[in-house]
Formats: sequence, C-alpha cells, structure tokens
Amino acid sequence: MMDEKEEDDDEEAWLQLRPVEPLPSQCCGSGCSPCVFDLYDRDLARWEAARASKDRSLLRGKEAPNFPSKLSPETFLAFRISAMDKLTQDTYRVRFALPGSSQLGLRPGQHLILRGIVDGLEIQRAYTPISPVNAEGYFEVLIKYGELLMLASGTGLAPMVPLLHSITDNAEDETFVTLVGCFRTFEGIYLKTFLQEQARFWNVRTFFVLSQENSPEQLPWSYREKTRFGRLGQDLIEELVGSCRRKPFALVCGSAQFTEDMAKGLLRAGLAEDSYFLF
Repeated sequence: MMDEKEEDDDEEAWLQLRPVEPLPSQCCGSGCSPCVFDLYDRDLARWEAARASKDRSLLRGKEAPNFPSKLSPETFLAFRISAMDKLTQDTYRVRFALPGSSQLGLRPGQHLILRGIVDGLEIQRAYTPISPVNAEGYFEVLIKYGELLMLASGTGLAPMVPLLHSITDNAEDETFVTLVGCFRTFEGIYLKTFLQEQARFWNVRTFFVLSQENSPEQLPWSYREKTRFGRLGQDLIEELVGSCRRKPFALVCGSAQFTEDMAKGLLRAGLAEDSYFLF
C-alpha cells in the first residue's frame, strides 16, 4: 500500500498539473471563440476527470485547433520584433518576424492578441494585422493609434470591425475614430446595428456615402445628418480630414480603384504617404 509520504507526493504532483486560471486581463473582451476562460474550463474538467481516475494520460487528449497557421487560441507564441517605424506622434507600425517564409495564416478581418509587460504590468490588446494576408516571413500591426480615419467601401468594412471592437471594448483606450462607409444604397449598408452601437461611444463617429441614392427623406432620421450622396470625392475627404482634432492616420479598404482614389485624395488633403495604410 502507498504510505502517507507517497500519497502526499502524488497529491503534490497532481496539484502541479492543475490548469492555471487566467487573469481577467488575459481576456481581450472581443468575443473570441473559444475564449481563454472557455479553454481553462475545458482543461480544468479534463484535469479533474484524470485526477479522479488517476490516469494522467487523459491530460494529453487535447484536440488539435482548427487554425490555418501555427497560431493557437490556447497559448501565446513569442515573435521577434524586426522593425518599428514611428508613423505619427503616437502611432507605430511594428513588424514581427515569422520563421523562414511562413505566413501568419489569419483571414482578412481576424485579429490576434498581443501580450507584453509595460511598467511592470501585463498588458494585452487585440490587433488586426495590417500586412497583406499572404505576406511571407513577417506580419505588421499598428500600435497606440491617436486618431483614426477609416475609409471603407462595401466589404472593405470587414477589417475595420475588429479594430473598432478593440478600441471601444477598452475603457482606457481614448483613440478617436471617424469611420466612413461607402455603399450603393441604404439597404446595402452592412452591420447597421453594430455601427449604430459603435457610434454611441464618445470617441466614434460614423458617416455614410451612398452612390445610388439621392433623397435624404427616404432615410431614417438617425441617418440623415450623417449620410452623403454620390461618391466620396475630394471635397468630402478634405472635410473629413479637417474635422479631425489633429492629423489622423487613415485606413483604407475597398476595391483597387477605391483605394487608389482614396490614396490620391488623402495626399491632396495634406496627409503624408506614411500617414495612411491601404489594405
């Protein structure tokens, strides 16, 4: 029979294998599925079952994550910073190196969680990579935005959504955002409810440009003052840039023609080439 010391040693061994509960700061609040707390609950249940049956092999029965890259929702991976460019007074473009010519593997609009230690405190934030989805050997993110001007056409709204989430879900993030969505018709506006909810935050403004409508009377009252008709032309671009509290960093996503036109318009409005990013 196992003596008392052996029982104590075995109990200590099991306690060392017990999953560690995440800190509240380790949840990005962006609705990830699975969340770090979901994974903790799963692993805790597996640990309790293995301990009850004294079968440690059960702890190795983790499912392979269904992800297109080596990224995992269960663990953090270390990446080396290969370059850091200061774009504006408080905006940085940070490039992380990937092994060899490998790709990050995220789909457009997906985000990742970056974790680091700042002034002795662990900080986590959700970021959407701004590098091309097929970039090899690296990925890039924008860190500490001050004021963002988002220009999106149609499905180009997709990569803006997680960025908005990461800003408005963090009460300490004071980034000011102006989002302009360009669509053909009012009915064609994507994510109306989400955008209306985001516009309630003190630091978010939303505007719409409808190319195939021309009558504000046909729009709901809440949309009339923030909707323009026609196309997003130079006058409106300059008006938007001028309405920002300071020179913004612009993010542009849409068709090839749209991004080309917006880049030219932003340059004419006074933004430098390093003050906008084209998805």
